[in-house]
Amino acid sequence: MKKTVLRALLTTVVAGMSLPMAVHAADVDLQQKIDKLSKEVADLKGSVKKVEDKSLGKWLDIGGEYRFRVDSLHGQTAAYTDVMATFANAQNVLQSNFFNRAAVQNPADGSIIFAAGTQGASDFWQSQLGGMMTFQQSMNNVKTYDQANAFLGANAPMIGGLMNFAVQVPAYKPKNETLYTNKFGLDLTAKPIRDITVHAKLDMYKVFGSQEASPALGNYFSDRVGVFDGTLSHVPSDGLLNVDRAYATWSNIAEQPVWLSVGRRPATNGAPSNLRLNKERPGNGGTPALLVDYAFDGMTVGYAPDIDALPGAYAKVCYGRGFDSGIKTSSNSIKDTDMLGVAIIPYETDPLRVWFQWNRGFNIFDAPVMSNSAFGSTKPSTNLGDIDWYGIGAMSTLKNVGPGKLQLFSDFGLSVTHPNDNVSSQFGFMGLGTGAFFQPEKPSDKTGWAVYAGVRYDLPSKTKIGFEFNHGSKDWITFAPAADDMWTSKVGVRGNVYEPYIIQELNLKPISSYFAKAFFKLGYQYYDFEYTGSNNWVGAPQKISDIKSSDMMLLAPLKEAHNIYGTFEVHF
Repeated sequence: MKKTVLRALLTTVVAGMSLPMAVHAADVDLQQKIDKLSKEVADLKGSVKKVEDKSLGKWLDIGGEYRFRVDSLHGQTAAYTDVMATFANAQNVLQSNFFNRAAVQNPADGSIIFAAGTQGASDFWQSQLGGMMTFQQSMNNVKTYDQANAFLGANAPMIGGLMNFAVQVPAYKPKNETLYTNKFGLDLTAKPIRDITVHAKLDMYKVFGSQEASPALGNYFSDRVGVFDGTLSHVPSDGLLNVDRAYATWSNIAEQPVWLSVGRRPATNGAPSNLRLNKERPGNGGTPALLVDYAFDGMTVGYAPDIDALPGAYAKVCYGRGFDSGIKTSSNSIKDTDMLGVAIIPYETDPLRVWFQWNRGFNIFDAPVMSNSAFGSTKPSTNLGDIDWYGIGAMSTLKNVGPGKLQLFSDFGLSVTHPNDNVSSQFGFMGLGTGAFFQPEKPSDKTGWAVYAGVRYDLPSKTKIGFEFNHGSKDWITFAPAADDMWTSKVGVRGNVYEPYIIQELNLKPISSYFAKAFFKLGYQYYDFEYTGSNNWVGAPQKISDIKSSDMMLLAPLKEAHNIYGTFEVHF
């Protein structure tokens, strides 16, 4: 009995001693499995992060916009003499008389000098036609103000005879009652490397039923006679998707608030025009719309110090090239056209933004490179001088004004031309802000000014009601041919422009991005022109009310213009 009890007790003790060992072994095995599983989870997370880091959504943002627009354009011209038509008429009449051996009459008494069909008549008209061709060719050799005066004196009889072929254009009312356009833009922003971004904007802008720019152009304003590098994608042309912007930005250089940006610049649709375009306020790459609205290729260096008293302050130096003249040869002495600018934004917050701007255009050309323009194919033939621009402006947002939000702005600009002694032979010896056709003017600096102001009231119903006004003085000139206006860039007008508009956004949930939206817009522009030469730095302005039907002009002088427009737009 005792042995049995002792054996049982011993068995229990041994079993009790072996149990912790088994449990411990199980715990070790479980811990190993947990560790292995944890490692696998960690590896999986790492793999997922690598995939996420390389996914398109992590480093590439895609956005854009579509716009349908209809414009109803009406205007009123003054009577004038069309230079291009006059030269063409002289050429056609002389050629016709030569081929037909027309009779030659004495202009004094009408008597016949050479009868029709005779060799004398043929020789006479051949000499007249040859003289006209020599005259036009000789014009191209005139480069300076003094040479122009000498040429005009030597060719006074020819110029007097040219007036016999003058084509006077009576006052008329140009109109296009329904101009339909499609505009599509694609924005791409890539972040391939830390502190470096690459941005591209591709745009298509065309007229319904046309692959040409001509339905949206005319011979009224120099910024709308044709499409050129600075206005491509901003003036209707063909159905091609063109590169409007393409630039790279390196930020946080040397761990400092410094950035460098180079490429085809975001120098269009700047503040405060973003309000009427219903777009977000441009970032630190934009330019004031009153001074510059031009698709430039160039670069920027910026600095944004952290100053408590000046939140959002930054400054930048900008450089752009408006025209490259190519390889210099004995027959090509034209200089490149460049732009230098300094922008100081001392204060930028949601409630208030203030800016100061200075730009200088060097070696301004007389005409950009254009094909199929109102003047045919053109290209720079000379450098006319330099232009300085100065600007100061502010825009503010006031919340809780009644049921909505009030946004307002004011911008002031000053332009100063510095003409050299050169004149444009292809435009009748006009200079930088000086002279008229065949009436050269001694070069002198001209100062112009402009003001641009507006308000927009945003209601909780997503209705936005706006009004803008701008005035330009007699000698005001801006560099804004790419502005989103059909008749001509309104901020370059020498006179007054009034524009009320209303925007109604659709109350729909955004999906593609926070800024996605769709809206309708209805607006009206009234142009009241006081002087000729709006948006044109070639030639001196002439008071519209003083124009006579005998005045020789390259562009039809508009007294006033109206544009009623509507859009349907989607931003994504």
